Amino acid sequence: MAVTPRRVGTAARAARLAQRQGALVVLVVLCLVAAGAFDTFATSGNLTNIAVQASFLAVIALGMTFVIFTGGIDLSVGSVFALGGVLAAYASQYGTLAALALPLAVCGAIGLVQGLIIARGGLEPFIVTLAGLLFARGLLLLVTDSGRNTYDVPVGSAFREIAQGSILGVRHPIWIVVVLYAVGTLVLHRTSYGPTVLAIGGQRDAAELMGLPVARARVLTYVASALLAGSAGVMIASYTSSGVPIIGIGTELQAIAAVVLGGTLLTGGAGTVLGTLVGVLLLQVIANVINQLSLAQAWQAVVQGTILLGVVVAQRYLARAERR
Repeated sequence: MAVTPRRVGTAARAARLAQRQGALVVLVVLCLVAAGAFDTFATSGNLTNIAVQASFLAVIALGMTFVIFTGGIDLSVGSVFALGGVLAAYASQYGTLAALALPLAVCGAIGLVQGLIIARGGLEPFIVTLAGLLFARGLLLLVTDSGRNTYDVPVGSAFREIAQGSILGVRHPIWIVVVLYAVGTLVLHRTSYGPTVLAIGGQRDAAELMGLPVARARVLTYVASALLAGSAGVMIASYTSSGVPIIGIGTELQAIAAVVLGGTLLTGGAGTVLGTLVGVLLLQVIANVINQLSLAQAWQAVVQGTILLGVVVAQRYLARAERR
């Protein structure tokens, strides 16, 4: 029997829906199963803990989303995240404004240099941001005397309220994520920058021929990624009341995993901001379930890696189905 165009269109739409919303379905199913299996999972305290713990990765993954939209990658965000936290804790002794300004200025400068080298110099993002990872981690070690110094936020400092306070019973980190993702969604769909980054990821040469500001958009993307990673560092410093030099190792891989789980193609050109948030929550719920099962922490990486591999394989076949 011949395949009608209507059936082909329906199959393509189904493939696109599965690619973009599959993580949400898995998240909902996992939450329902966990709520039935564990009495403590669906409590307000545990759900708040999941949301707060996910907030730091969510901020980093937001920047990574736009980087991957362009077909690039940013391996430096984990080290920039840690550096931002240490700089914020160090500067907090001089006031909240200094604790915000210093890490954002340094992290933004790292992102600007990376963006200029990638966009203007024509170097591959993988190599440039790998160098950025090493530079940021090395600068972190210099600031902390090879990790021997841990800076504490002064008791009574208003800086602590950034991540420890609440509004209407909802913790500040959760509000920060809501605001940032709302802004990210508006930027993607309501500004010229959003279609530009998607066009760059879809076909950079065509985007240049269309007269789009490709180089400028790529530079802004890496600056934004570094600023968001630094902001997450500010949040974690406020949350823990200290600058811990050993955090952030492997965070860049978790951010990439969250973006891919959320339905964004690693090749760029397609994806959603809210999908990334779903991916972050899925990773955090998996970690929470593993903790509920009292399993070794190593199982978290095993499960996340297995799910990520499955999603990447599924995306490949779904993309083929959509093209057909």
